[in-house]
Amino acid sequence: MRILAVHNYYQQPGGEEQIFNTEATLLQSYGHEVVRYTLNNDQISGISSPLLAKNALWNGDVYKELRSIIRQKQPQIAHFHNTFPLISPAAYYAAKDEGVAVVQTLHNYRLLCPNALFFRDGKVCEDCLGKPFPLPGIIHGCYRGSRSASAMVASTVGFHSLIGTWSKAVDTFIAYSKFAMNKFIEGGLPAEKFAFKTNFLHPAPEPGEGKGGYGLFVGRLSVEKGLGVMLDAWRQLENKIPLKILGDGPMSGLVKDAMEEMPEIEWLGRKPLEEVYEILGDAAFLVFPSEWYETFGRVAIEAFAKGTPVVASKIGAITELVDHKRTGMHFKASDSSDLAAQIEWLLEHPQELQGMRQEARIEFEKNFTAKDNYQRLIEIYSSLQST
Repeated sequence: MRILAVHNYYQQPGGEEQIFNTEATLLQSYGHEVVRYTLNNDQISGISSPLLAKNALWNGDVYKELRSIIRQKQPQIAHFHNTFPLISPAAYYAAKDEGVAVVQTLHNYRLLCPNALFFRDGKVCEDCLGKPFPLPGIIHGCYRGSRSASAMVASTVGFHSLIGTWSKAVDTFIAYSKFAMNKFIEGGLPAEKFAFKTNFLHPAPEPGEGKGGYGLFVGRLSVEKGLGVMLDAWRQLENKIPLKILGDGPMSGLVKDAMEEMPEIEWLGRKPLEEVYEILGDAAFLVFPSEWYETFGRVAIEAFAKGTPVVASKIGAITELVDHKRTGMHFKASDSSDLAAQIEWLLEHPQELQGMRQEARIEFEKNFTAKDNYQRLIEIYSSLQST
């Protein structure tokens, strides 16, 4: 099978880029030909605002280029990961006009929410959910704090909702969690076009031993990730266990201030994946304090692969991943006192914590391996070829 894999990279590579490349590599390892078509948002700096808005709505050059590539390469499936803002939904029509089935993996909530997070002013916001045109997102400047930039996003989503792009030009949407799938359907995307497939790791790391004696956070240092909640919990823990923080982002200043206040906190910045795995494997547990509707939570299955339990906020897709007191612990989202209480319980029950390490690895091997994920992906592709 030949697959055209399409992705619009963000300016700072992150999780979606890793998923895109890992999936393409996995397909190639099973003998499939993968034709990659990517654009990098670094190009935005050389594009005027009016032209960028026009291209986000409909990029005619991409439409023509993709039709040419499809005629030359003859893929059976066109699999999209992100089209915003440079590729645009015109790319779907390029594939459909050449008779190629279209699959769109949904990594965030962009089709329902201008900032893609359902998160505003430090809390969950669903003001645009179910609205054909997300006007509240413009009023509040939800995309990059700019009303004009938010209008560009809202116009793109609103226009393609109006002309029926999501129902006519996409054959299958892939959601990584039941929570995200239900939220997209609640927002108006056609339920009959959804397929469920979890994320995965390839290659998978070997499990660690958890002998480091510290808690760990891995991710972007931003407000929706729950940094403030986690730091407040560590104040309440009063030096009961060290905390290592891996990642970077706009809240790095808050982390630096916390390090001066609490010497048990160590900020390690960004690290290569191999080092992340090593640090993750030595951690007693991973803290996953997100306050937004995560669509999946890849770092959680990275922790499971290393045999590291996850202490996760009970919100969004992460609730599906963590089984309370088996593969980790749940705490009430945005509640630092509950987070501290769950960590204290772990520290007071070392045998149960050790048992969670074994269960976490079992959970990974049962549900998140590359082999099982490949089989599910091929099932999705094959169902489209047979129609």
